[in-house]
Amino acid sequence: MATRKPPGGEHTPFDPAVADKLLELLSTDNDFRDLFAKDPVAAVRKAGHDIPEDALMACMTTVQIAPKEEIAQARALIKDFLTSAAAYNNPHCFEAGRILSTLEKK
Repeated sequence: MATRKPPGGEHTPFDPAVADKLLELLSTDNDFRDLFAKDPVAAVRKAGHDIPEDALMACMTTVQIAPKEEIAQARALIKDFLTSAAAYNNPHCFEAGRILSTLEKK
């Protein structure tokens, strides 16, 4: 699924298969997690979601990425969020200790 930043500055939600791949990598692959922590745009692109060069990914930036187990535990909630119109609107989606408390409020 090709995605581009539509007018108004909103991003296109993730394709469900891409969201699954992203969450699988974040919950199992240390090298991918390191890439995500350093460059979330590159990581999301590597998972298969096309992001324009000028896209801001502050919503994917973390101070401390959640542990693999926390992402795995909240996988269904995160996938629902990433594939919804609310994708990119929550800066705590991948933050350690904040995934469940943030997404359960949605």
